[in-house]
Amino acid sequence: MNASTHGALKLGVNIDHVATLRQARYPNLLDTHNCEPDVLTAAIACQNGGADSITIHLRSDRRHIQDADVFRLKEHIHLPLNFEMGNTPEILAIALRLLPREACLVPESRKEITTEGGLDVVGQSSELRDTVMALRGAGIRVSMFIEPEIKQIEASAKLGAEMIELHTGAFANAMGANQTQELERLESAAREAHAFGLQVNAGHGINYSNIALIRDVRPLSDLNIGHSIVSRALFIGMEAAVSEMLALMNPSQPPQE
Repeated sequence: MNASTHGALKLGVNIDHVATLRQARYPNLLDTHNCEPDVLTAAIACQNGGADSITIHLRSDRRHIQDADVFRLKEHIHLPLNFEMGNTPEILAIALRLLPREACLVPESRKEITTEGGLDVVGQSSELRDTVMALRGAGIRVSMFIEPEIKQIEASAKLGAEMIELHTGAFANAMGANQTQELERLESAAREAHAFGLQVNAGHGINYSNIALIRDVRPLSDLNIGHSIVSRALFIGMEAAVSEMLALMNPSQPPQE
């Protein structure tokens, strides 16, 4: 299907790895002011480049984004925040103070470099239920970062999530016929989730090359992209990197002024 049939895809830019670079120089940072690269400056550049939202993951081990970052971003940028979070009392309490527009529940392991694999909503539904209720009670839209599996979609809808984010890592790592198979799996899952009334987002490993394939999966609403945009920004700047990705996501749309 052509993307224009369903309207423009929205872009959420994950700026975690801007903070990763900063933490390499300032590993014990508490006050995020005047430390380079500045995540707020990066977020403003994303905003100027046409991004629809900013994604941040406040990990329990604080390996990149810090507590001060999330509140500075909420105060100073005009874009909605998508707050990725593990299901812990500490991070939930921060989310309820921050009040982002969206919270995406993700699995979290201290050994991983980045989030690998989707959340097991089926196996953890009893632990997730109170968290979903607390977030929704505060007016925060709830998303589940899951594998493109029907059972995980059904469990997410049953818990009261309003959105899912399909983990696109298997697609991003596949080649040839396997990649085609993964695309078909993503589209089947997206259709199933849409039938449940869920907003369908996607993310993980999407880059300037494979976007030409993933953009035609329907129905998709938002793509959350981080590492490839931050990497591209090293050479052409954050604002240009965001604009470039948006043009690839929606080639039939007129360029933004």
